[in-house]
Amino acid sequence: MSTQTHEFVEPEERTALREAVQKLAGSYGHAYVDEKTRNGEKLTELWQDMGKHGYLGVNIPEEYGGGGGGMADLSVVLEEAAAAGAPLLMMVVSPAICGSIITRCGTEEQKQRWLPSIADGSMIMAFAITEPDAGSNSHQITTTATKDGDEWVLNGRKVFISGVDEADAILVVSRTADAKTGKLKPALFVVPTDVKGLEWQHIPMDFHAPEKQFSLFIDDVRLPADALVGDEDAGLWQLFAGLNPERIMGAAFSNGMARYALDRAVEYAKTRKVWKDVIGAHQGIAHPLAKVKIELEQSRLLMQKAAALCDAGDDAGAGEYANMAKYAGGEIACNALDAAVQTHGGNGLASEYGLGNLLIAARLGRIAPVSREMILNYVAMHSLGLPKSY
Repeated sequence: MSTQTHEFVEPEERTALREAVQKLAGSYGHAYVDEKTRNGEKLTELWQDMGKHGYLGVNIPEEYGGGGGGMADLSVVLEEAAAAGAPLLMMVVSPAICGSIITRCGTEEQKQRWLPSIADGSMIMAFAITEPDAGSNSHQITTTATKDGDEWVLNGRKVFISGVDEADAILVVSRTADAKTGKLKPALFVVPTDVKGLEWQHIPMDFHAPEKQFSLFIDDVRLPADALVGDEDAGLWQLFAGLNPERIMGAAFSNGMARYALDRAVEYAKTRKVWKDVIGAHQGIAHPLAKVKIELEQSRLLMQKAAALCDAGDDAGAGEYANMAKYAGGEIACNALDAAVQTHGGNGLASEYGLGNLLIAARLGRIAPVSREMILNYVAMHSLGLPKSY
């Protein structure tokens, strides 16, 4: 029997990080985000402030200007920002996906060129994988990269790409033109947003956020040889070097949003008085909120385990738990927002209380970056050993 003990507590440094981010993001809060969103503006001041304090790059190695931590640290930053009502969606993309891929797969020159500015937030790198006709089947990606002398030529189309209008570059997932069909061998390229042949179009959405969604049109985009990140024939592991962090950060975003909603609901339930007691004294109000609290803590533990496995270099284990954490986060965000709105009654959909738009935003966590149905497929196959169903 092992004498080693495992305590479910975070290191002091991470607890301090939580408190510092909570304080900084809380000084902006939901009111700031709401005002910027309504005015069609970006969260530039918050992003730069987070970068200045080193919070955007806590997962980037110290030698490239980061904090030298991992996904456990970066997910804490996003969760606390979201819990303060000021989430930063591009954290999922720029430091988590792109930063992780470049750190693990990039050349020394690429790391020196991109990572310091990703870490301090002075540049934003978007990520483009989703295509109109591929959906969740990334094996059907048709964006191709063709060798032409010392250059690469990219052609294709992408859809639902976040923050292109804020980005200086995009990490584009393509496949080499001579790659055999059936097995995806992704080739990843850093594409500057001002390159000739790249155009984008805004996709209007029914929920409102500072970060917009775009379609990309890539027509004969010429790139130098060093735009290729990693090996064109290295296989799927390069892609999942970024997708596991993406799922962990998706969970962090959802968990933080759930915490924000639960805090608002509890505060309202403690102060709203209709009969002789505050409404929180009634089980019809209290029990749904207690249930949210339990499910939220379960979700946070899954996220913490996924991050720990990711930081330990266990890609397979991280893949399993990152998927489950992302699933749990999407569910609890929806459940928390629903309970919060119900607790507020009619006020739950009044703009003053800031929950109505989040109700739609929370629903996104069941769809993106991977649908809950595909996660259930993954768990059924890889965790339970059941036959592939698609």
